[in-house]
Amino acid sequence: MEMQGRPGESKPMVVKLKAIEVTPESFQEYGQVIEASPDGEEFGPKDAQLDLNKGIPRFYLMHLQDQPLEFSITTHHASVTQCLGSIGGDVWYIGIAKPSIMDSEEISSDNGKILMQSHCGHFYVPPAVDDVRVFRISGLKFLKLNRGTWHAGPLFKAEAMDFYNLELSNTNVSFCTILTYLPFYFCLGKGNTPKAKS
Repeated sequence: MEMQGRPGESKPMVVKLKAIEVTPESFQEYGQVIEASPDGEEFGPKDAQLDLNKGIPRFYLMHLQDQPLEFSITTHHASVTQCLGSIGGDVWYIGIAKPSIMDSEEISSDNGKILMQSHCGHFYVPPAVDDVRVFRISGLKFLKLNRGTWHAGPLFKAEAMDFYNLELSNTNVSFCTILTYLPFYFCLGKGNTPKAKS
């Protein structure tokens, strides 16, 4: 990770992150990487383990424009999973941080962590700047984000891309928590972000 700028400066501090190639192993702390399986193969652990029981599932095609490789805002959905994949398998990127939702026992203990409460009702610990990663996704695969995984994107170099998206009909209304990192501003660069654990 490489930072530019100083805390006292008015302009944002730029954090350059090196993209990690997504694999089932590198992404396991955040969700799943789902690739093609033979027709007729029975459901198993390599399939997307979904949690969509809080509402009506919504599966749709999402057209995005002007999603450059930079972000200062992340979001998570505490009660539902989400699946994202590019149409045609073109390269895209996503900013990611591990889920940080706190349960009732963790909230009651004095652990010194900074707690915030979402408008959705749950409590969480804001992920540190050093905990943010960027993954590169290519080919015919999609991501399943675990409940509470912080994410920014999809991001891409093209002018526009199409994605399929599986969430709930009201995910972005009832289950969406937004976190702003300003004055920090993340971008894809030649930083020295460590590889995710395999």
